[in-house]
Amino acid sequence: MTAKRRRKAGVPVWSGHPYPLGAAFDGEGTNFALFSEVAEHVDLALVEDDGTERTVPMAEVDGFVWHCYLPKTGPGQRYGYRVHGPFHPDLGHRCNPRKLLLDPYTRAVDGQVDNHASLFERAPHGPSRSDSAGHTMLGVVTDPAFDWGDDRPPRRPYADTVIYEAHVRGLTRTHPDVPAELRGTYAGLAHPAAIEHLTSLGVTAVELMPVHQFVQDGVLQDRGLSNYWGYNTIGFFAPHNGYAAHGTRGQQVTEFKSMVKALHAAGLEVILDVVYNHTAEGNEKGPTLSFRGIDNASYYRLVDGDWKHYYDTTGTGNSLLMRHPYVLQLIMDSLRYWVTEMHVDGFRFDLAATLARQFHEVDRLSAFFDLIQQDPVISRVKLIAEPWDVGEGGYQVGNFPPLWSEWNGKYRDAVRDFWRAEEHTLGEFASRLTGSSDLYQHSRRRPRASVNFVTAHDGFTLRDLVSYNDKHNEANGEGNQDGESVNRSWNCGAEGETQLPGVLELRARQQRNFLATLLLSQGIPMLSHGDELGRTQGGNNNAYCQDSEVSWIDWELTDEQRELADFTRYVIGLRAAHPVLRRRRFFRGETATHARQPLPDLVWLAPDAREMTEEDWQRGDAHSIAVFLNGDAIAEPDRCGRPVVDDSFLLLFNSYWEPMEFRLPDVAYGERWTTLIDTAEPLGPPDETEHKAGTDVRVEARSLVLLTRPAR
Repeated sequence: MTAKRRRKAGVPVWSGHPYPLGAAFDGEGTNFALFSEVAEHVDLALVEDDGTERTVPMAEVDGFVWHCYLPKTGPGQRYGYRVHGPFHPDLGHRCNPRKLLLDPYTRAVDGQVDNHASLFERAPHGPSRSDSAGHTMLGVVTDPAFDWGDDRPPRRPYADTVIYEAHVRGLTRTHPDVPAELRGTYAGLAHPAAIEHLTSLGVTAVELMPVHQFVQDGVLQDRGLSNYWGYNTIGFFAPHNGYAAHGTRGQQVTEFKSMVKALHAAGLEVILDVVYNHTAEGNEKGPTLSFRGIDNASYYRLVDGDWKHYYDTTGTGNSLLMRHPYVLQLIMDSLRYWVTEMHVDGFRFDLAATLARQFHEVDRLSAFFDLIQQDPVISRVKLIAEPWDVGEGGYQVGNFPPLWSEWNGKYRDAVRDFWRAEEHTLGEFASRLTGSSDLYQHSRRRPRASVNFVTAHDGFTLRDLVSYNDKHNEANGEGNQDGESVNRSWNCGAEGETQLPGVLELRARQQRNFLATLLLSQGIPMLSHGDELGRTQGGNNNAYCQDSEVSWIDWELTDEQRELADFTRYVIGLRAAHPVLRRRRFFRGETATHARQPLPDLVWLAPDAREMTEEDWQRGDAHSIAVFLNGDAIAEPDRCGRPVVDDSFLLLFNSYWEPMEFRLPDVAYGERWTTLIDTAEPLGPPDETEHKAGTDVRVEARSLVLLTRPAR
């Protein structure tokens, strides 16, 4: 059904200003501003509650920005744009005033798309004559006022950071202590029950999967599924309306701010997983929702010489044209908005290599990186890259500028391979355990450059990593063809659910191994939500479309799940208490020594207590190793410039399928050692058993032992 349109009468239209872009309410009226280089005429469409449109011609244009000011128009007003201009796909232009378009700068969005034919350009000769009104999303004028009170960013140092990757909906959707009407929303995440879990766990930052307004794909809707992960952005300034408990006429903005304020009050930073590399409009067969109809050739990378097709380095159908000044401005304005107005503490950039892709590698001199580096707002928050895309050159871990941290997929692979006893894994495992200096030190970066993870949203959960050899994605409706086939997983002897006691015990132990390894490694550890609770997706390693029990955390916990949470909490507490476990600088393997301190900062030891030799590292059948972390030889001072002295630690790793006797080193390393962790113990930390120097310690099959002695 096409909405009725009429000109707005009886209300003055002032010329307004070309900046800021978007709809800016000043207390008395709203300024509207839209960039389009190709437009010949632009109409502002004000949409009333009954769907009626009131059309306001935008007569003023400065530097390709169309603008006007409407007195007495304020928060809650829904609107869109109709752009009159050329429709010549062969030249890259796709303007059609019959498409009601979303403002790229809108701060809030009302409604969702419904996959109606009017959203697409399917007419064989010229633009579609079907009107998309009533089938698309609308921008909403918002009130920027909010009482932040004494809100302060926690500003956690990188070295002290423990990230918890979470999904706004999935985290609380079934939480019994969160009121039903708040579950799966921003307000639900801000509820004391949710915050208490995070703070008791000891994490310091919540990395939220996409909350920028995204689109529900028609192909998924036709299967009865949905875009659960949200990597399908259409509104870079708007918090997704599907996660709002209190309304979508601007209430979602206030609700999001309240969530950030509550998390900050609990000492938790908020990091957003942002998707600036592409939009939800897809390729030439996708819907016209916003950018495509406003100025297609300015916003998107098109195939050179074949302008009707999109140049795609993301695998989603399109890529934003990063070299265009207004695209760069859009991204930078969005980032600054989320920091200054929404008070977030950092960003994780999805497919970040696309943002700077030039030729065969990530170019550190790209405009995007230059802008980030010099920006006084964005350069001061946490910046995390996913260093991968499908462009030429592929995986780019270690190639980002010094300001950035990176998701370290090599860490994930090495740790998975070690604990499933693959051959020739010791060297790689040791490098990843100590911060991946081979990837980052060449550009004078520090361990914080490495965001370490074993699992993330994309792939198996931790429980499934130790329960399945193969993916089981049948519920996605693609015949189990989607998702990664090479997962470096191991089912511990039985595929999927089982009642075999030996298999269940081994799976529980392996989960403890992974968690302990992650939290005792140098760098920034990241937990995937629910891994501390043994969350399962039933073997689904691509739950992007599963807004269901498949993806949600099940808060009805077994005793085993509570024990795993207690174990995770304990190890995070150890990390927080000991600076040698969260060093700001790389180990050197050499430090100033003296009579009282004759040892370097780090020593790798074979099970017989010999220092590792080159021959030892090259052995393919070696699955056991020890590492000495010297708390008396920490090179970096504390924040006040004072020397840092800590307890020393011995980590004994045995990924072999049989127990291993480890000989403790001589008294130069320590006279007595106390056990703090033994992952072979199902009921948590052992009773701090002591061991003398030079004696043997039995490390059970596929387990880890952490020993400590006091500082000298």
